[in-house]
Amino acid sequence: MATVLYARVSTADQTLDHQRSQAEAAGFHLDHVVADHAISGVSTRLVERPEGRRLFDLLRAGDTLVVRWVDRLGRNYADVCDTIREFMRRGVVVRTVINGLTFDGATKDPMQQAVRDALIAFMAATAQAQAEATREAQRAGIEHARAKGDGYRGRKPSYTRAQMAAVQDMLGQSVGIAAIAKATGLSRQAIYRIKDDPAAAEAALATWGL
Repeated sequence: MATVLYARVSTADQTLDHQRSQAEAAGFHLDHVVADHAISGVSTRLVERPEGRRLFDLLRAGDTLVVRWVDRLGRNYADVCDTIREFMRRGVVVRTVINGLTFDGATKDPMQQAVRDALIAFMAATAQAQAEATREAQRAGIEHARAKGDGYRGRKPSYTRAQMAAVQDMLGQSVGIAAIAKATGLSRQAIYRIKDDPAAAEAALATWGL
């Protein structure tokens, strides 16, 4: 029985080394690491990703699939739900680093199955909602910067686009402000600015061409 980490690398703060280190720090002993780079988790299904396809060939009954959180599998509600359930049908155990959740097909009790499936659905919906909110903030920020068009750019943001994406990712998973500050190297004030007005935070990046 093998333990396989799947990583989707989408921002500078979510490098492969970072995700692997988090998994190992959480106590996982990894036999294999599979990673996709710069793949949209909203529009591209896991099975359509180069290394995502490899997972379906690699994993066998009794194996454990480790992911940082379910958004590494995708940010489309139906895709994430279908993917986790397909792995469970194959006898694969899916475990998350964040929150230490475990999804498997071991239970035969209908009430426990219902609670498990509801949690999967909730997490998948949260992942898609966060992705859509981030995309909308980016669109609003760019439009705001274009509309302003007066040459005044204000203070240069203290965060990069990758850091902003990482902050929004962790906020969507209810990670605390202090933990986010430690993980990203940003001040709490910068994190609150991103949290309280993501459109303005995106506008600042767009105005500075970052």
